[in-house]
Formats: sequence, C-alpha cells, structure tokens
Amino acid sequence: MIHDSARPCLSEALLDRCILSTLTHRASAPAIGVTETLWRGQKTVQEVLDRTDVLRAQTPQCFDYQLIVSAHQNFVGDATDDVSVARAEGHRVAIIPGCYDNIKITESSDFKWAEHNLRGAMKMRIGNGFDVHKFGPGNCVTLCGVLISHGSTLIGHSDADVGMHAITDAIYGALAKGDIGQHFPDSDPQWKGADSSIFLKHAVSLAHEFGYNIENIDCTIICEFPKISPHTTAMRQALADIMQLDLDRVSVKATTSEQLGFTGRGEGIAAAASAALVHT
Repeated sequence: MIHDSARPCLSEALLDRCILSTLTHRASAPAIGVTETLWRGQKTVQEVLDRTDVLRAQTPQCFDYQLIVSAHQNFVGDATDDVSVARAEGHRVAIIPGCYDNIKITESSDFKWAEHNLRGAMKMRIGNGFDVHKFGPGNCVTLCGVLISHGSTLIGHSDADVGMHAITDAIYGALAKGDIGQHFPDSDPQWKGADSSIFLKHAVSLAHEFGYNIENIDCTIICEFPKISPHTTAMRQALADIMQLDLDRVSVKATTSEQLGFTGRGEGIAAAASAALVHT
C-alpha cells in the first residue's frame, strides 16, 4: 500500500477496502467520481468536458508486492503515480470507492479542514443550574461577583451569590457531577460566608480535569429589585476573569416575574444558568 503523505485523513474503513480488493485483483486503488461540471479554458470557457467515467484518483494505491517492484524496475519515463507505473507494465488496476474525507493537502486552507476532520465529531455537554436565595437584613447583595448596594442582603451559608451558584451548578450538571451542595456541603463550617468564586473555580477546574473547556455561559437573574442591567457588564467581566474566558462567551441578563411568586413579592432572587462544555 503506497500512500501519499499529503493525505492525513485516511480511514481504517478505506484501508480495509483496499486490502480486500488487492487480495482479489493484485492491484487496486481508490477513487471518487467527479460531480462538478468540467470546463476547458483559460480566461473564458472554451469547452464543456464530458465527465462520464472521469474519476479523482486517491491513495493508498495497493499492489501485490512483487508486481509493483517489477513494474518499477522495468518502467522508463515519468509517471504521476504508481497506478501509471503498473499500467505501463500491462497490469489491470481495480477501482474501489474512495472517501471524500481522504483529502490531499494542497492549499493552505486545506490544513484547517483536515484538522477539523481529524479531531472528529465535536463532543459537547450542556448543563443547567438553578438557585434561589431569600432576602434578609443587610445593605448589599453579591450577584455574579459584583457587590450591589441594596436595602437587604441575600441569606445563605456562603455569600449567597445566587447567579454564580446557578452557573456553578450548570457546569457540574454538564459533567454529571452533582451540585454545589455535594462538593461544598453547608454542614461544613469552613464554607460559612465563603466567596462563591471558590465554588466556580472548582467547577471549571473539574471540567478541565475531564478534558472539557467552557464554550459559553448564559445566566438569567430573576428579581424585581435591585436593578440588574446597570451591572451586567461588570458581572460578565467578573465571571470571565474567574473562568478565564473571553468576555463574549459570558452572558448575564435579567428579568422580572411580573410581580408573581416569591421574586415578584420581593422575598428573594432566583437565577437560572446554562453551560456548554466542549471536549478538547
């Protein structure tokens, strides 16, 4: 089997077809049909060519070993491939179905296509998170890492950052690794009043440990007050810094519940988040 090193996307399936055919025919090579219309011309079209029985040759080109060695020893002149050499010796070369992925790297743009092909199908995981904290006495709230002045505070075992908790749980959910309560139980006094960035950094680190990068995060904060929109840019930046992501991969937005439910009555804040993880 003589293969062109400029074709790095050779598949095992194509190799199997080559081997089986060569065992029967002693000489075989893969090819694919031409689907485009063929023209002859330079600056203008001079002729439309008949593409019937026109094929695009690929490699590996496969032969009985003694057959191809003898053909090369007896060949005189120039040839573009080993099939030409074998045919000059009078051997018939069977055609087997090639593969469109078996591209020959010719232009610089082909490298990107080949890299995408060799990486295989993208492996992605999606996770969702949801969290709720109620209001209590205080003068500020922490949301997505940003301190906001307010007539109340959020009550929780840690700093009660409801947005960051939802995001953290979304990442854990994508990994099928539980939630914050399993990794940082509220029965453990060391997490009393803890900065929620500790939890988020752990979730991101765990994702990397399992071979995933964070593709993007989307968080929605649900409350009547405080007003979130003046702070979303700062929140996005704080989250991006913690997760070491570009800003355009982090979304924070807000909505009200139209004065319905506990958030509508101003009893607390809820947050929902989604996380997309891509395998590296």
